Amino acid sequence: MATYPGKDIERAAQAARGSASDAGAPGASVPDAAAPDCALDAGAGASGPSAPCAGCDAAALTPAQAAAAAWDGPVAPIAAVEPESPADDAGFTAGCYLTTVDGQPVRDIIDWRWLAAEDAIAVGYIDQDGEAGEVELEREAGERWGFEFDGVLFDKVKLCRNACVFCFMRQLPEGVRPSLVLRDDDFRLSFLSGTFVTLTNLRPEDEARIIEQHISPLRVSLHASNPELRRSMIGRHAQHGLDALDRLLAAGIKAHAQIVLMPGVNDGEALRETLEWAWARPNIQNVGIVPLGFTKHQTALHESFTGPEAARGVIRTIEPFQARARTERGGPWVFAADEFYVNAFGAETPAHIPPASDYGDYEMFEDGIGIVRSYVDEFDEAVASGLAARAADALASRNLQARYIIGEAMQPFLDAMIERSPLADRLVPLTVGNDYFGGNVNVTGLLCGCDIAAAIKAEIGKEPVSSEEEGSLPKVEQGGVGGCSNRASSAANGNAQWAFPQSEDCLSKLGYPPSPPGQAPEGELFFIPSVILNDDGITLDDMTVQDIENAAGAPVSVVSCNPLDYLPEIIALIEPENVA
Repeated sequence: MATYPGKDIERAAQAARGSASDAGAPGASVPDAAAPDCALDAGAGASGPSAPCAGCDAAALTPAQAAAAAWDGPVAPIAAVEPESPADDAGFTAGCYLTTVDGQPVRDIIDWRWLAAEDAIAVGYIDQDGEAGEVELEREAGERWGFEFDGVLFDKVKLCRNACVFCFMRQLPEGVRPSLVLRDDDFRLSFLSGTFVTLTNLRPEDEARIIEQHISPLRVSLHASNPELRRSMIGRHAQHGLDALDRLLAAGIKAHAQIVLMPGVNDGEALRETLEWAWARPNIQNVGIVPLGFTKHQTALHESFTGPEAARGVIRTIEPFQARARTERGGPWVFAADEFYVNAFGAETPAHIPPASDYGDYEMFEDGIGIVRSYVDEFDEAVASGLAARAADALASRNLQARYIIGEAMQPFLDAMIERSPLADRLVPLTVGNDYFGGNVNVTGLLCGCDIAAAIKAEIGKEPVSSEEEGSLPKVEQGGVGGCSNRASSAANGNAQWAFPQSEDCLSKLGYPPSPPGQAPEGELFFIPSVILNDDGITLDDMTVQDIENAAGAPVSVVSCNPLDYLPEIIALIEPENVA
């Protein structure tokens, strides 16, 4: 699955925030796309990724940027040009923009691929001097045009116009960065990056485009097939989405469906009815069921399928559908998220999670489906191959213990697996509760820097100084502050180790004194799985790894998420002299 285009979402969020601020609303942020009278376009207020913010000083723009901002239509920003390519031969450089292909606007990377499929095209452009024009390009069969674009969407991100009762973005704490609460519902991101969409904001021309360009498969939020039930869950446009899905499926578009399961709402008989509805539509390739997630920053949601019996009930409900699908379609077709199995079986989860053959190529991995099976199989392989023993020996040779940060969801079965392996007492998970989000949020990927730092500090016996004591520093605020929120960390070398220069300014804003480089508890090394950080090295609460180190008072290293990757990385960190 492709990486989620955070750059496009970040820019759209900034543009939406700037548009609201320009309108004069004090403290305005992303527009509420779920308002009853919102436009069907649902893109109002979010300019394209290449259009500079209207609030910026025009004098700071390059001629190309100024011309792009004034262009009547989408513009595709060129990030790089491949040497000796047709684009290079025509004189294109990074910082130029494409505007059209054969007279047609280029709204996104899908349009580009569709329109530029021939070996001779005419491209409209804005050059570095801000001049617009058109040039003919030709290429040899199979040759690349040589353009690399900045982002994948060149017009407005399509926003959500629903009012889902379970919407996670509406449950986030105040002060998070805008991109975390911008609720996109864009069929193009569904195709390109695997995000789920409701199809409730599709216009007839969108449907026609999806069919013409065969934008397939899409990932669709189904939730319930009963019209009234679905309406009660996501809002008044629910039927529009179902009708659009039926038309697309009938036209040959394939879909992966997802159901967010709410206890007492769309489970039980309602779930069976929804699965029967989906089964009757062969172009729905599979269905993934994920449990309701809720945080402490709301008051309407209080329970999910955390109890063993409730979780097992869901597994039992889908088993007949899986048996039928194995017989008639060669695979289970409907999948329960890993959380159901962990909640149902605890430490015995590895014995009950479905086999790897059920998950195929793990195409629903990002939805929390198949992660546990993949992890268990990799851990078993690490033990069988001797990798686990080598890692244990490396740690033992220096009398070290690897403290691997995990969320509470992994703790029941991972502790038991490690205890039965050569890594017992050497690889010791440090289970971190998610106080930042609270509720039933307990997966590793949603851990925040403040909770990780607090867990490490508690582990090494260093409690923060009370703010009531004379000369003490203020308590760390959730979400990051000041100049600390946007500083990305960088890797120190080609291995997994990260090195961070001390920043007195950032430390003072975080509320902790600087820790001397290399200060660590005797015999303990702390490791953070990379899934906790975004591409810029930032946690969900805007902390860098350096910020975590400074707040915790101990150095940490970033490693991979899978045993076959992170165990060699740990060995390399301990024994750098043995790494070629």
